[in-house]
Amino acid sequence: MITRRAFTAALLLTGLVTLAGLSPLRLIADARAQSAADVARQAGMPDIALGPTDAPVTIIEYASMTCPHCAHFNSDVFPKIKSEYIDTGKVRYVFREFPLDEIALAASAMARCVAKDDAPKYFALVDLLFKGQKDLVEAPVATINRIGKQAGSSEQAIKACVDGDPSTKQKINAGLQYANEKLAVGGTPTFFINGEMFKGAPEFDAFDQKIKSLTKS
Repeated sequence: MITRRAFTAALLLTGLVTLAGLSPLRLIADARAQSAADVARQAGMPDIALGPTDAPVTIIEYASMTCPHCAHFNSDVFPKIKSEYIDTGKVRYVFREFPLDEIALAASAMARCVAKDDAPKYFALVDLLFKGQKDLVEAPVATINRIGKQAGSSEQAIKACVDGDPSTKQKINAGLQYANEKLAVGGTPTFFINGEMFKGAPEFDAFDQKIKSLTKS
């Protein structure tokens, strides 16, 4: 059954996947149950993560830079997870792009290009984009340029990445398609904890309870 949330996500995805000749409703309808191996697979862009690779718990977040719920999670929940679990070596945290519109896609491409393989820099850019989400939606080009330049890039380099070289956007969209088709991700934010879709509310107490249940000796 396609939920209202999934249907709404499908409508938002239309502009991204139509270019590839795909139907977002078909992607959701054909979604299969995921396995831990499916979730761990890096499709599209390489994973960017904070925390040790041998941490007992791995959290994967699928998010869109224009998603208000994602921005709330970033400001109110993620800092607590970082201080209590990522910085203490108990959690490896992976952020995967699931852009719900062209603005989010462009913002994600900028963050990838500017940060390259520097995970702390990438997460700092994500934080700035979420904090500036209102500006991003109202004035996307100016906001993307401003945040990219804050991180040390030039406007010319940002434009070349976002508008000139299509490969980054194509890879981000490939990851989105895989998540939707293979992992049944139909909205944002969506979380997987140790390979299992996390169905709890995206508030710290829910994550705290789940992480503690997985780290009991």
